[in-house]
Amino acid sequence: MKDIKDYLKVNRQGWNKRTPYHVKSDFYDVKNFIKGKSSLNEIEINLLGNIKGKSLLHLQCHFGQDTISLGRMGAKVTGVDFSDKAIKYANLLARKTNVQAVFICCNIYDLPNYLNKKFDIVFSSYGTIGWLPDLNRWAKIISKYLKSNGKFIFVEFHPFIWMFDDKLKNIDYIYFNSGPIVETIKGTYTDRNAPIKNDYICWNHSLSEVLNSLIKNGLTITSFDEFDYSPYNYLYNMEEFEPKKFRIKHFQNKIPMIYSIIATKRK
Repeated sequence: MKDIKDYLKVNRQGWNKRTPYHVKSDFYDVKNFIKGKSSLNEIEINLLGNIKGKSLLHLQCHFGQDTISLGRMGAKVTGVDFSDKAIKYANLLARKTNVQAVFICCNIYDLPNYLNKKFDIVFSSYGTIGWLPDLNRWAKIISKYLKSNGKFIFVEFHPFIWMFDDKLKNIDYIYFNSGPIVETIKGTYTDRNAPIKNDYICWNHSLSEVLNSLIKNGLTITSFDEFDYSPYNYLYNMEEFEPKKFRIKHFQNKIPMIYSIIATKRK
């Protein structure tokens, strides 16, 4: 087992390997993105509403597509990610799309060493918190960077999904955060056959852990929703039942796949 003290090094190495394959993939469709296609989904667009002129901090932004899409909607955007290769490409993508965006390469827990301002909105989405060991520290960062009455907008894969094996038939993992999960993964979710292999260290986080971390750090939950579909075809045996809406065939609409939160910073 990898020493979890090295989780940042291990995971950064993995994401640096993945990024070039993601940039070239149909999944991210960079060619059409550069031409003006938004990378955002209906769920988060509805949550965000009108963000024109708002300052927005995007945590764990990968190579910047959503950050740039938010900038295209009129927000003044700053994106943060710990992968130096992802941030390098994010800056290149911002230049190619002619969108004003600031990108910072760091572990989000260390963000106070790199950024000293507050924002109207903090945003994070899809596949982010599983890479973080401590959600209390995560929520402290969110609270620190929100203005009074600022909003945290969050969309994430439902923790129920992460209990299952790769074939989504057996429950192999604990729903609650019982410590680090260390796995070796071949390929990546955009290309299962990509010639890459890396160890990854991640954590499961229950809904109660997520909600309580925000509440304890001065945020009021004003909206919480669960969805019986995913906007991404990222798991085994998924089918598209409506455009950009996917379900696992043998579960149909019986399980939650996504959840969303809006939380407001108290004065």
